[in-house]
Amino acid sequence: MTQYALLGILMTLLAGVLIGKTWERYKLRDGRWVDRRRLRETPHYMLGLNFLVDNQVDQAIDELTKATSGDTDALEIRMILGNLYRQKGQVGRAISIHQGLLQNPQLTTLEHAYVLLCLGLDFRHSGFVDRALEAFEEVVRLDPQNRYALVNLQKLHEDQQQWAEAASVREQIAVIDGTPHPQNRQILGFLRNEIGRADAAAGDTRSAVAHFRAAIDVDRHTTPAYLNLGDALLQRDEVAAAIEAWERLTTVLPDRAYLAFDRLQRAYARQNAPGRFVDLCQSLIAQQPHEWRARQALAKYLSSVERHSEAFALLLDALAHHPHGLAIHQEVWRTLSALGLDRTLVDRYVELTRDAVFYLDPHVCVRCRYRSTELLWLCPQCHEWNTFVEERMAPALAYAVETMASEP
Repeated sequence: MTQYALLGILMTLLAGVLIGKTWERYKLRDGRWVDRRRLRETPHYMLGLNFLVDNQVDQAIDELTKATSGDTDALEIRMILGNLYRQKGQVGRAISIHQGLLQNPQLTTLEHAYVLLCLGLDFRHSGFVDRALEAFEEVVRLDPQNRYALVNLQKLHEDQQQWAEAASVREQIAVIDGTPHPQNRQILGFLRNEIGRADAAAGDTRSAVAHFRAAIDVDRHTTPAYLNLGDALLQRDEVAAAIEAWERLTTVLPDRAYLAFDRLQRAYARQNAPGRFVDLCQSLIAQQPHEWRARQALAKYLSSVERHSEAFALLLDALAHHPHGLAIHQEVWRTLSALGLDRTLVDRYVELTRDAVFYLDPHVCVRCRYRSTELLWLCPQCHEWNTFVEERMAPALAYAVETMASEP
């Protein structure tokens, strides 16, 4: 009897599974059963996907709409349609579709979370910040591991300059990611820096210093944290500590050292040690033979102490590595004026820059190609951190390098 009982139980379980699968696949409509999976086999569905892959949004919308015309329960396709309408800028229509899907009482928890996620994106795109925040927070409540919702939640906090809240969300993302991720460290570093900046603006330099140091501890490549830390320490008359922060930047991030040049030069002067700036620039030039900004900064300092000939030689050397930098050319013109526009020196300059196109050191975001004349830490277009690089038009011309090499 025991064997027959076990067999009966197994048969019952198998029947339950089959019934469940059948119910999942089929539904009763107008007295007949309809195969849910056949929806994906319609030519309209397949054509819609093909148009979507080819980025033909209008055609994709037309075909997917036809694919759902006979099935009001096509959840995933209607979600896609709503997202496509949002992409086209028809946000009101996208909101209407996604809100309509939420009225389905048979949605699973996960389905409910993903429809809410789409709705949150609709609200964010249309500028309804509070409603977007509410939607993303509800998604996280329903699906705590939903990384995409958390990322959008973080970006919304950043848009509102709610840096502490944004950092808290990024910490949640780091926990989900598990193993330490460089991107999480980088973003947390910049967010800690922004918290420090807010404290400094409010006059709380003690808290600001703590947050700037925390930013550096999280990610030692957080460039603005070094600059802001030195500024905050200098505001407290801790000149030596400020210099230490800025010098650490030149050591850890020599490519960004130029951002601290003016600060260091003034701080060294306050300590009656201007020669330290010369040593710093020469050290950077020795470490990085193509470093043109250190040459320019050193030339500017030498001109200020009437050492114009040495300054001019450094500027020509800088031009060999970066012939298009307007800042270098401006310094050359000032130095030539101080030298009385010596005809031989002018001729050397003209020959070196004959084919150069001057421009004001533009910076470009490597994610979205947004351009800026200044170095930004957060892209105003794609809202990503630390994505700007200086765009270099071309290396030095061969004849320019040969000219410099042949000079005594």
